[in-house]
Amino acid sequence: MKHTQNTPILVTGAAGAVGAIGRNVSEMLLAKGHKVRTMVRKEDERAEGLRRLGAEVVQGDLTDLASMHRAVEGCARIYFGMSVSADYLAATVNTAAVARNHGVEAFVNMSQMTVTQMSITESTNSPQHKLHWLAEQALSWSGLPVVTVRPTVFLEGVFRLFAAPGVRETDELALPMGDGKTSPISAVDVARAVAAILADPAPHIGQIYNLTGPESVDLAHYARAFSEALGRPIRYRDVPLAGWSEKLLAAGIPTHIVKHLGVMTELNKQGRYDRLTSDVFELTGEMPINMREFVKRHIDEFTRSATKQ
Repeated sequence: MKHTQNTPILVTGAAGAVGAIGRNVSEMLLAKGHKVRTMVRKEDERAEGLRRLGAEVVQGDLTDLASMHRAVEGCARIYFGMSVSADYLAATVNTAAVARNHGVEAFVNMSQMTVTQMSITESTNSPQHKLHWLAEQALSWSGLPVVTVRPTVFLEGVFRLFAAPGVRETDELALPMGDGKTSPISAVDVARAVAAILADPAPHIGQIYNLTGPESVDLAHYARAFSEALGRPIRYRDVPLAGWSEKLLAAGIPTHIVKHLGVMTELNKQGRYDRLTSDVFELTGEMPINMREFVKRHIDEFTRSATKQ
């Protein structure tokens, strides 16, 4: 199978909420004139939004064989991305098996940078990290033309979703991340890199790209970036992991995700996220967004409303 302008590129996880890599990839590819088929778990307003952008929408389940045949058939290139889930490995292998059956020419896999530091004898206590590592092993055995993308921590998750309430209410960047340095990246920058690979995958087959933000610094530094962007002092407070995790569980965050986030914060304290690469620039020709600009773009979410002040 060879890709032509009329051959759709399959984008999974296109209706995802946090970061919305799939939706951004779809929008970017459509803007470049590519035909895009998006896969969503359910029909809702997000699916309709994708149709309005010009995408074909297929509803299905990544772990269901029939769903994946409907989604993959006729596509030469695939972006595989899935939210943190206990079903991650089953979904990856199911999608890969169908992709191999249909002879795709490129399979872009969204992984995690922590996998770079894992091996057959070295893992972490995060069940999700283990699933990502196993998924990469399975894809390497599959014989598929794989391109692996390993981003670091997402700005949209840790800093926008989990830290925003503390910034709004108490002027604190309250996270259990110790004094470790980290290089968070915007999901939009990750999407730009993925879109660039999908637009012309041949030079990238077999490659692994580690995607980071433009700097790797500690949380006190990022608190100063928040202060500059918001025009008021924001301080970093290293909070106990146990209490932070309890709040996430009380908010309805699944245990699998909370466990994963907890391990990420512990690894951050150990300096495991102190990584910096130029891969985003090399793939896209543009530098990834920094923390100050990210906060400015989402300033309303970090600011108390007038009615609450």
